Amino acid sequence: MSPDEVSGGTADTTIGGEPTGEAPTDVSSQSRTNHQFDRRRALLGVVGFTAVALVLRLVALGGRIFHWDEGRVGYWILRYHETGVHTYRPIVHGPFLPVINDWLFALLPVSDFLARFPVAVVGGLLPLAAWLFRERLRNVELVAFAAVLALNPLAVYYSRFMRNDVLVAAFAVFALGFVVRGFDTGRLRYAFPAAASLGLAFTTKENAILYVLCFLGAGALLADHRLLAARARKEPSRAVFARWRAATADRLRTHGPTPRASLARVLGTAVGALVIFLGVVLFFYAPRPDLWQAFGDPAQIPSVADAGTVGAAEKFVDTWASGSHQDHAYLPFLYDLVETLVYGAPALLAFGLLGIVVDRYGIRGEGPREFVTFATYWAAASLFGYPIATDIQAPWAAIHVLVPLAVPAAVGLGFIVDSAREALAARDAVSVGLAALVVLAAFSGAAAANAEYFNSASEEDKKVLQWAQPENSLKPTMEVVDDVSAANDGTDVLFVGSRPPGNDGEVFYVRNESSLATAPPGGPAWHDRLPLPWYLERYGANVTSSPPDADVATTLSDAPPVVIAKGYDRDEVATELPGYTAFEHKFRLWNDDVVVFIEDESLQRVAPERVEEASGNGGDSTDSVGSGE
Repeated sequence: MSPDEVSGGTADTTIGGEPTGEAPTDVSSQSRTNHQFDRRRALLGVVGFTAVALVLRLVALGGRIFHWDEGRVGYWILRYHETGVHTYRPIVHGPFLPVINDWLFALLPVSDFLARFPVAVVGGLLPLAAWLFRERLRNVELVAFAAVLALNPLAVYYSRFMRNDVLVAAFAVFALGFVVRGFDTGRLRYAFPAAASLGLAFTTKENAILYVLCFLGAGALLADHRLLAARARKEPSRAVFARWRAATADRLRTHGPTPRASLARVLGTAVGALVIFLGVVLFFYAPRPDLWQAFGDPAQIPSVADAGTVGAAEKFVDTWASGSHQDHAYLPFLYDLVETLVYGAPALLAFGLLGIVVDRYGIRGEGPREFVTFATYWAAASLFGYPIATDIQAPWAAIHVLVPLAVPAAVGLGFIVDSAREALAARDAVSVGLAALVVLAAFSGAAAANAEYFNSASEEDKKVLQWAQPENSLKPTMEVVDDVSAANDGTDVLFVGSRPPGNDGEVFYVRNESSLATAPPGGPAWHDRLPLPWYLERYGANVTSSPPDADVATTLSDAPPVVIAKGYDRDEVATELPGYTAFEHKFRLWNDDVVVFIEDESLQRVAPERVEEASGNGGDSTDSVGSGE
């Protein structure tokens, strides 16, 4: 029985040991009918797992309080939405989220759910990309590919996170898929969605260029494989290159009635694809409101176009390509990345290694397939390259490894399923049971991990979560702050500036709060407040802060209804705030607490049940602490 018959899919045919991605032609009519039926079932499987992926990413999407990084980007999106002013700042990555969320905020009330909605939708649709590789993977592998992308806990968690990593990965995979589909079908039209997808990838995060480099590098290694295979057959390299040129020329001639018309169509398609790519990049990177003003004043078009292309590229080089953000030890970053994969994607790692072995050594009766080898090289380059490219140790970097590794993982999972089918046909109950146990264990593990990480803000999950994540109990406290601010006139919130113990730095203090109207923010310590500025800006709260060296008693002599301080300043601040209730929460996963003092009189003016919900103790003690446990 051939691998194709076992899986119900299409195995790559080979020429001289080189896969072509084309279906065998010597099949009967019945075989073709069966193949079409199995292909439809594979499509249903891919669509089904895509639907599951969307549900996993959208349910209770606003349940977790914003992470530090979400709060930073979210705040500047709110300012852009309010002022209409936006320019590309590489330190907060591409303009995709600001532009898209600005439109969403114009249509619907601003919320954590809505801010994360674009990432959740794109991440949920990522499994659909598996269908673009249907000539490169067997049917069972297509469904497995979609399943891995849909259910992997890391992919789920960071698709529920307003950050660009899932976005750039998804758009890059779709771009690759459309290119592969174009080669497999010989249809030029796939160049246009490929260009649009790649353009969108570049609008999300700067490491889109690393995806392109990985694609080119993996492709070069595959070409080297073919040359080595030709050498093993004692075929001269010159003959191989001649054959490649002839094959390329033959393919080019198929796109028109004459060679000249065919070449013109190919060149026209290339130019059109380039225009689409640059158009997408320019639209997102062009500064606002300059872009809109250029429609009324064509004289501004050159400067806007330059700012949205060359200018943006220069900013990228100055910030990220200069290497100043990558001045760190390599091994700790590699260890952190591997640790995240082990805890957040154990099944994917196991199936991925199995798939690499199965495909590379032809255990299913066929030689290595180029797409699987391509993805393996891509995953390896990402695993060992991102510890150099990233500027902080962050679990979201694992997304860029697990996405390519999902391809050999799909092969490994498909191998288990195929083995179970063969064992079932042979009535080998033991083998069927073992295969079923492996698959069920993998899916059960993924389900358990997703349930654990779903909206987690717990230190127990620190292998998957990034450090700057506040605990979720802070969110209902901030909702009380919203109610108090809405009922108050004048200053609503005071951040008590201070110096960390044993540190000369400053926290919470901003010399001029009006400097926060447009980016970059004034200093020195606005970032220490994150993610609270996202919530306070949404609430329209009037915010101020005190210098770290100011006398606390003087600062709090006429305090507003809400005072926010660090946990280590709680006792000193509480002494000066009789008649206030203190709500203390973890501000990061560990070693950082924040205390929100709320005036009792103001608390009584808002819904008492909200106060009780947030504090956990009724909120009627001037020295109470809402632990949120």
